[in-house]
Amino acid sequence: MSVVSPRLSAALFHPRYWLLWLGLLSLRLVVQLPYPWLMALGAALGRLAMPLMRSRVHIARRNLALALPELDEAAREALLKKNFANVGRAILETGMAWFWSDARVRRWMQVEGMEQLQAAQQQGQGILLLSAHFLTLELNARMFGLLQPGVGVYRPNRNPLLEYAQVAGRCRSNKYLLDRKDVKGMIKALRAGDALWYAPDHDYGAHASVFVPFFAVAQTATITGTATLARVKNTVVMPCFTLRQPKGGYRLLLGAPLADYPSGDDAADAVASNRVIEAAIRQAPAQYMWLHRRFKTRPAGMPSRY
Repeated sequence: MSVVSPRLSAALFHPRYWLLWLGLLSLRLVVQLPYPWLMALGAALGRLAMPLMRSRVHIARRNLALALPELDEAAREALLKKNFANVGRAILETGMAWFWSDARVRRWMQVEGMEQLQAAQQQGQGILLLSAHFLTLELNARMFGLLQPGVGVYRPNRNPLLEYAQVAGRCRSNKYLLDRKDVKGMIKALRAGDALWYAPDHDYGAHASVFVPFFAVAQTATITGTATLARVKNTVVMPCFTLRQPKGGYRLLLGAPLADYPSGDDAADAVASNRVIEAAIRQAPAQYMWLHRRFKTRPAGMPSRY
């Protein structure tokens, strides 16, 4: 079932939500500051948060050791600190994605590969946007929606006010959202020629997954859903990532559709999508969401990596 901007009901103004309302309103006000100030403030917040997020720091450190063993410990620690600076920036970038005007978003975005999108549009193809959980993911959806309003795949929030906020924010420049479990809805969107944002890079367990390489981890649980959706008639799989530029602003990358995909071999297809995602992450490893236990699911009988 598709989800559009939910109705602002009186129940959301119950006193138990007042603190959260204060946080959302504060975020909306803060992101009106000049962009360079926001990046400096976000980085400071991220660094200050590290002592308070010890478990997440441990997970990120372990992920970096598993994924990038070619780096020495000092290099990985430097990358870890940059990563948490970007975690802080991501909070403000979420507010930017939800509350900035279209004009201000356009001011800070550059598009690379627009011809790929235009070619798919001209042929009336459904577009499966192969993306990943970069810390800029909210801006990724907002910016792409300014080019072509699409459909987002998300996990509904149990908190009604947060659910309202994220749906309203993500539908600023897109059509609607689908629960990540709503495969029928995803297929319907692709058949209708819509662009569907899809990020298969998290660990979703052994169900509907194959164990294939991702970075230096030879057996990484990778869902087969990308290839399943790619089988929808007249659908192309187009890489779509947003990276923050060193001097500020964002580059929305639209890659060429994957060739000969799906191949019919789930493992080979999972390897192909992982390679695309890995290549994007290597362009800006400090901007990836290393806080997630990406390598937690293992073949039966194998010990935990965490």
